[in-house]
Formats: sequence, C-alpha cells, structure tokens
Amino acid sequence: MSMQFGRWNFEGPAPAMEYIEKVDATLAPYGPDSNESYSKDGVKILYRSFCTTKESHRETQPHVFASGAVLTWDGRLDNRAELIGELTNAVSINSTDVEIVAAAFECWGDKCLGRLIGDWALSIWNPRKRSLLLAKDPIGLRHLYYSFEKDHVTWSTILDPLVLFAGKTFVIREEYIAAWLTNQFPATHLTPYVGIQAVPPSCCVLLRPGKHGTEHTITRYWDFNPDKHIRYRTDAEYEERFRFVFAQAVQRCLRSDRPVLAELSGGMDSSSIVCMADLIMGVEVRGATHSSPLATSPVECPRLDTISWGTDLYEHLEPDTNEFHWISKVEQRRGRIGLHINFNDLKSIKAKSPRSFMSAFDSGGFACTPAPKTLSRFFQLYAAHIASQGYRVTISGVGGDHVTGKERTPMRELQTFLVRGRFVSLTRQLNAWAITTRKPCTLLLQEAVREFFPRPKIPKDIFSASWFHSDFINRNHTALCDCPARVKFLGPLPSFQHNVDGLEGERRLAACWELNPHLIREVRYPYLDRDFLEFMYAIPCEQVVRPSEHRSLMKRALVGIVPDELLNRKRKVFVRPESDREKEKKTLPERPGSADIGEHMVSSLMGIIDLNRFLDVLQNVDHKDDALMRMLTRTLRLESWLRHLVNHKIVATPKVIDAQAYFSRAEKVMASR
Repeated sequence: MSMQFGRWNFEGPAPAMEYIEKVDATLAPYGPDSNESYSKDGVKILYRSFCTTKESHRETQPHVFASGAVLTWDGRLDNRAELIGELTNAVSINSTDVEIVAAAFECWGDKCLGRLIGDWALSIWNPRKRSLLLAKDPIGLRHLYYSFEKDHVTWSTILDPLVLFAGKTFVIREEYIAAWLTNQFPATHLTPYVGIQAVPPSCCVLLRPGKHGTEHTITRYWDFNPDKHIRYRTDAEYEERFRFVFAQAVQRCLRSDRPVLAELSGGMDSSSIVCMADLIMGVEVRGATHSSPLATSPVECPRLDTISWGTDLYEHLEPDTNEFHWISKVEQRRGRIGLHINFNDLKSIKAKSPRSFMSAFDSGGFACTPAPKTLSRFFQLYAAHIASQGYRVTISGVGGDHVTGKERTPMRELQTFLVRGRFVSLTRQLNAWAITTRKPCTLLLQEAVREFFPRPKIPKDIFSASWFHSDFINRNHTALCDCPARVKFLGPLPSFQHNVDGLEGERRLAACWELNPHLIREVRYPYLDRDFLEFMYAIPCEQVVRPSEHRSLMKRALVGIVPDELLNRKRKVFVRPESDREKEKKTLPERPGSADIGEHMVSSLMGIIDLNRFLDVLQNVDHKDDALMRMLTRTLRLESWLRHLVNHKIVATPKVIDAQAYFSRAEKVMASR
C-alpha cells in the first residue's frame, strides 16, 4: 500500500517546507521504494511507493497529464488486459497501472472509476477546473482521508499527518466512539475527529473552492446491480462458473514480483485459497483430481508460502479444536510446511508481563484511533517473519463467511419465496428445513417474517455499564444500537439485501484496520473480489446454502481441489473449562485506583461517563460478570487513548479545567509510566 499526501492552498504559496518535511518523515516508513513530489500553484503532493508488482517499479508518480492535471494512484489494477484492449491507442501491455488509469480518465473522465477493478484509492488535482477528485474502489480496502477548511484542502493515505500537523486541536466525534465502544464498527466515512473524513467505498469526493468556503460533493459512482440474475440449468454449470470466478479472484491476488505469504488456518476459506492457488500456479499436489480451471494468462507469482497459527491446548478434551491437525491436511497435499505459531507458547511469555492501565499507549508511536500501534507478541513474530523472508503481499481468507454461506440458515431463501409469492416452494422448503433444524415450520416462518420488522436495541453491555451518561446514550442512540438491517418487501430480493448488508460489515471492518509502520505489508482478499461478489450475489440463494449443507456450492465446486477431510469437516461447539476462563480474566489490565486516575477523567469531562459512578464500579466490580468486565476494559482503553491524545495536544481540552495545567499533569503521568 503506497502513500499519497496532498495539500492545496487555494490562495497563496504552497505549504511551508518545515510542514512538508514533517509529513514526509511520517510517510517514510510506509513507502520505502521512492520519494517523489509535485509542487505548483499552491499545491504540494507527496508520493512514497511500496512496490509489489513488476510494473510498479517503473511507475513515476505523481503522474502529470498533458492537460496539467495530477494523478496519484495507490492500488492494484486487476482488469489491466481488458482496459488495454479498449485503450489501444494510448497504452500497451507494458504500461504501468497508473498509466492505464490515466489513459482511462482522459478517455472517459470520472466515468472510468466504475471500470477500474481491483483494490485502489486515487486523487486527481485539476488546475484548470480548480478541483480535487478523491475516490476509492467499491470494497474500500485502501484508505484515503481528507479534511478541508475555508482556504485549503488536505488529503492522505494515513490519518497521522492530518491530525498531528493540523496546527489545531480537534473535537472527538462521539458517533465514532459510541460505535467503537459497542464493537459495532463505525460507518466507513467516519474518523474519530470532527473535520476529518474518509472517502467512502464506491464513492468519489469532489472538492473545490467556493464563495462560502470549500464546496464538498460525495457521489456514488458504482454499485452492485440488484437486477442481475444468473440462472443455469444444472448444478454442474454453477460449480464450473464458481471455480472460474474464484480462481480468477485468487490469481489476481497472486500478482507479485516476490513470493507471497498466505494465511492458512484449518478452515474452509483460507484452505480453499491456498489449494486453488497451487492449482492455477501448476504446483504438483498430492491427490488433486482437477485440472486448472483458469489458463487465460500466466500467474505472476514466484512462490506461495503459508503462515498458520492456533492452539492445541484443548486437544485432549476435543480433538477438533487442534487447528494444526487441519492445517496439516493442506500442507501434506502441497508437500510443503509453512511457519506455525502456537498461541500456547505466547501465553507463557505474556503472563510474565502484566498489563497496566496506560500500557497500551506507552510506546509504539502516535495512535490516531483507540487501536494502539504497539504490536502484540504474535504480530511481532509475524512481522519478523515477513521482514526476514522479504514478503510484501499476504493473502487473507477474510470475507468468505458472508458470501459463501458459512451460516446454515433458511432465512434468505424463505424470505425470497415470500416476496415473490412462491408459496408452493415456500411450503416445500419450510418442511425440508424443519427436518434439518428440528424446528417447527411455524417457528421458521415467524423468524423469517420477523426480519421484515426488526427492532433496534442497545446492546446489554451498555446497559450493564451504569457509568455512561444518559445524555451520551441518547445523543448516540443510533450508533450504539445493535440494529439488524430491515429486510424490505419491495425492491431487491431479500437474498441480495442480506448480501449487501454483509458486505457493509466487511467494509466497516476494513475501514477500522489501521496501517502499522512496524508491520508493512499489502493484504489481499480474494473473497472480496468484485467479480466474485457479483457472481455470488446474482445466483439463487438455494445454490449457496441447502437444508443439508452450508457452503453447498463452494463444497461441490472444490471437490478434488480441497482435501476431502476439510470439505466434510463437522465443526463442534466447544466451551473452554471454567478454570481457564478465570485465568484469562486475571490478564486483564490492572484496575487503576483513584490515585492512578486522578481528579479528572477526559472521558468524563467530555460528557461520556460519570466519574463517580465509574470509580464505584471499578472498585467493586465482580469478575464473574463477563459483560461488565468487557465494557469496563473497553472504557479504560478509551480513557487511556484520550489521555494519549491530550498528551500530544490533539484534542480540544474541556473548558471546565485549566488547559495548561491539565496538559502538564498528563505529561507527568505519561512520563512516569
């Protein structure tokens, strides 16, 4: 993931050199391969590359058009061949991704955005139109943030320069904090700071100076088509097409000039990626019965290695919990063993270092969000392995759950029959699902109908945490609510609505993933490939999940590719022994006392919590109340992060206390720890 940054002063000179030097130093760890810039007419654009493909080494960015417009591109263009075929007069097979994108923009303008398939984020400054265009791909896996004032606009791949060098303090966005507290994940356009926003997925943002300040327009340029339906005559045709689009998604993620590292667990998602990658790369595997389903172009990847993690601690109680047993099935087939990290070994190390109240933000650099940048012991090992072997790309199975039918539920199918009025099919499937789930037909029907009239509710964790101000809860009721998406009778089919709702969850999760300078890599997700998602959203839901089988299409299509043991694995619910759960509770952050917290809490001064009620619960909490302990730990993390921001003079200090005295006290607390 390369770095792009820009500052446009509408009137007057470009930003001061001291400011640019600070920004550049902040970007440097993320983009070690080049340090390029553009400066003209009050605009300064920085670009630092992180090369992962052979073409990216030949890119020159920022890219300047003949018209004078300037493009910076952070991404991987997956449909290069298709676009080259349409732009034959402007580009060739040897053109870089940024050259192809520039040619597409010159040919089609901003209409080209919907044609760009891959993971990407771009910015285009147009001096003639005096405008700035920012855009991200439909899934939103790359980051791009921006802020604007009356006389300037600033944008960046990472939040740090927008926050640290703004020359002002910020108000914390309560909506973001409320969603974070309840683990709901904030909306994709939100950041923790009022005045700084993220470009939403599948959207472009147009910024330009106006009479009354910066004009700001957000436009959705592309979306999944609810009217697209794919219908074949036989199961075999669905299976063949699944293999093709899945193989294409995996191949796109393998495009790299260095060996690629795949995260391999004992589950279906990651195992399917590794097995399919071996197949399309022509690796000789033991027991495979399928020939390559995708041979349209060579695979641009020298080698695929794996990294796995898990625990065998409870194997004596339940053998199925040993993920390394299932991982070995894939490793045996490919004839290669990857790196294994056993969580049991990490626990003994972790136990020697009890965590304190402020420890999460004591070191590791500035944290723009409540997620600290200090790496856990696990990620330290992960990062060391990447650095030692020279990997730059990792492949993850995240995203497979929502689209391949991991959850065996009849809701999508039954609701679709309801809105279409197919009552004969509804009755038949109700009976089939009743036999499989051992639930009465009337109960299944009630559950299906209930999702048309969902009731929003605030999670129990918030109710158990009596220290939150009622005003804070009322102001942020929507963000705090665990509100299932309402299935609509009119409009797209319920199956499509469920898919889009699941994708929004993946988008929100991706928006919360902060880049970390201690773990530099580009993570790719085959299950979030646009063409793969379009196919899965367009097929009948009864192909995806059947009464007798979840992930039905996936399992049928991958027979002979993925080991049978994994395809037929029956997962069991396992509850850890009570004694081990009690041990884990002891590793929670040490409870600070009144002296540690002091006479003020930043979260209290901001109107989020009541200090007296919080201290009372803190000193008398019952460790057996899991919900209360989770929320207490999360509140302490929020408070330590807010103090971290106060120490860096980032947040607007509440007026009820003397600002200088508070900053001084916070600095002493941080220094003492």
